Order: sequence, then structure tokens, then C-alpha cells
Amino acid sequence: MDYQTILYHVKDRILTLTLNQPDKLNSFTIEMSHELIHAYQRASEDDLVSVIIVTGAGRAFCAGMDLNIDGNVFGLNEELKPTIEDMRERSEDEEIIRGVRDAGGRVVLAMYECKKPIIGAINGAAVGIGATMTCAMDIRLASQKAKVGFVFNKIGITPEACSSWFLPKLVGLSTALEWCYTAEILDPDTLKDARFIKEICEPKNLLSKANLIAKKIINFSPVAIAMTRQMMYRNSAENDPMRAHEIDSLAIFYSSMGSGKEGVSSFLEKREAIFTDTASRDMPDFYPWWK
Repeated sequence: MDYQTILYHVKDRILTLTLNQPDKLNSFTIEMSHELIHAYQRASEDDLVSVIIVTGAGRAFCAGMDLNIDGNVFGLNEELKPTIEDMRERSEDEEIIRGVRDAGGRVVLAMYECKKPIIGAINGAAVGIGATMTCAMDIRLASQKAKVGFVFNKIGITPEACSSWFLPKLVGLSTALEWCYTAEILDPDTLKDARFIKEICEPKNLLSKANLIAKKIINFSPVAIAMTRQMMYRNSAENDPMRAHEIDSLAIFYSSMGSGKEGVSSFLEKREAIFTDTASRDMPDFYPWWK
């Protein structure tokens, strides 16, 4: 795909994915949603990518949905009357995908399915989908100039991009509700106090800080990293730890015969491990176990 709204740049196994519509404060469009879905799916299977950093060009991260378009600004088909049954039974029908499903949610689901860790470098305003897409990132850093707002109720709509699943897990149900009810624009100190972000950075240091974290990850087994990412998200949502134990057991069983052998040998031999497994070809047979 020839990207028009984002930049895809890989260096030293770190992908920097940049929302690239600075003259529009990187406002989200249906075109951008398609490009982001493609980029996350591409990176998931790209063995030259070990970690993804997401940021915005210019002074904003993403100012939310572009509301200056004709028709339904969310790209939805107002002639349809979808039901819960349609969403559960026909979610992959083209009519439902294009006319009903939340575009931001489809991006977040691509992020959720991705095998690679995702680090958010929130460089400026992140409002609406600009805020909710960051909830699906594994680690978030924010510039001193960052502002985050879950402003949906203010304009008469509801939270999207699966944020009703992610946000309470990050900051707790009460805080998530307050942030959505009040639609307040949140400063970096508030975000850090709520543990939504890991660190507040000077603007000039934001990407370098994100890269420092990424470099701590890139030399580990890509299969172990991919499995860890999915196990943490999916097992933590189970009602019974026995379900986690089942997956943990299979994951340890197969990794002990794969990358684990090199990991143990390198530890005993007091050297750096050299992992040769790939996330594109060497995932265990039971992966993805949730399908």
C-alpha cells in the first residue's frame, strides 16, 4: 500500500509509525484507518520489525476524527439498521465492515492482534480517537505539550475504539468514567498520576526516550515477545486463572524446546543470546488460541 496519511520507517528493527497530516493536526479519516490497519498487520509479520513506536507529525498527535467531510463524518451507512445479531454473526460482511463497524475500533483490533510491542510517543494533542487509540498501546510516553481528551459525550456520542474495554483496565473504572463524563482535556501530570502514561518528556527528548525503551526489547526472542503480549492481554481478561494456566503451560512447554534452549545456554555461558526464531514463521501450533 502506498501510504498517504502515515509514514512507515524502519531502522534497527524499530518501526516508527507517524500520523502524517500535520496541516490537519493529524485528524483521523477513513483513509487513515485503512492505512493504519495495513501498517499494523504488515509490521506484525515483518521480521525486520521488533518494536513499533507511534507518534504524530507536527504539533499534534491526533486531533480526533476529521469532522469536515461530507455525509456521515464517521463513514457509516445511515440507511442500515444494524442489530447486535448483525454485529455478532455478520461482522465480516462487507456491508457491516464498511457501513457499521467503528473505523477506530478496527484499527485498535489490528493493534490488539499485532505480535509486536507498541510504544506510544504522544507528542501533542490526542483527542477522541487520538486518545482512544493510545489505550491499546503497551507503553505510553507523553511530551510536556501533550493534551489528552476523551471528549465523546461533549459532542453527543459515545467512546469508541474499544476504549470501554481498555481504559478502565489502565486507570480504573471510576477514573475512566470521570474522564469520559467530563470530557476534560487532561494534562501530562494528570495522566501520569493516573498511570496512563509512564513518563513525561521534554518535546525534544520524546522519541529518543521511546527508542531507549524499544532498544531494551529488540534483541529478545520475537516469539517469546509476541506470546507474552497476547498472553498478558488475553489471560488477564479471563475470569478464571486456570485458563491462564492452560496457555502458560503450553507456552512454556514449546518455548523450552525452542528459543528457551538458546536463552538458557547463553545464561550459563555468560554471553548474549542470539535468537533466530521469527514471529512470522515460528509461532507455536496452538497460536492463536483464541480463534
